[in-house]
Amino acid sequence: MSSVLVAVCQFAPTGDRAGNLARIAELTADAAARGAQVVVFPEYASYFVDPMDASLAENAETLDGEFVRALRAAASAHGVTIVAGLVEAAGERVSNTLVAVDGAGVRATYRKQHLYDAFGQTESDWIAPGSVTAVETFDVGGLRFGLMTCYDLRFPEVARTLVDAGADVLVVPAEWVRGPLKEHHWTTLLAARAIENTAFVVAADHPAPIGVGRSQIIDPQGVVLAGLASGEGIALAGLDLSELERVRTVNPVLRLRRYTVVPR
Repeated sequence: MSSVLVAVCQFAPTGDRAGNLARIAELTADAAARGAQVVVFPEYASYFVDPMDASLAENAETLDGEFVRALRAAASAHGVTIVAGLVEAAGERVSNTLVAVDGAGVRATYRKQHLYDAFGQTESDWIAPGSVTAVETFDVGGLRFGLMTCYDLRFPEVARTLVDAGADVLVVPAEWVRGPLKEHHWTTLLAARAIENTAFVVAADHPAPIGVGRSQIIDPQGVVLAGLASGEGIALAGLDLSELERVRTVNPVLRLRRYTVVPR
């Protein structure tokens, strides 16, 4: 298979866990009916409140809990791979976790490394950071997908470690909070990660009024293949392996670079 059809689903998770699952099921069915093979949802898809509070821990789940079981059921029913954000139980604080699942089970798990302690927010009050050595990927249709989350986008080293692990596609579930210049930062950084890594970028955000929206699918030259505005919806695009290979041949930046990434 030379092309994989990917969908980004922009929706607004709330404190209603059952409601979130119902909406994810609806969007997955819609995306699959339109041919999607990989369906990507935002960060905190299982549970979200603004501002964050102790209810995160009260509503956290394990990787074998209701949320992941429901994702597996939806993935199996529609023959797709689903990526979504989970509030994962992890002790006093919770983990901001991404899971990639298909009908056979969990394919990859990533815990957010860089927490959003910026722009007046302190995500670390409630969330424990993931290991800086964790690189999580999964393969679909000849393409390798690597996982990162929201604020990780501002740290180019995260994307580079995924590419070093063979990633062709950078998957970025997010809750990119609105604010002055935040939409500009979001779209600029998404394009930059694509261009500097000659990789596809697939990014799913929360819609307005909390998130900036602008979920996008971007090609290895930074061109937006499909995207959304500020409301809920689905955007789809095909990721062509031959186009990735062509760009990496014409612009071999990964081969020509003279630095590696070392965790600190």
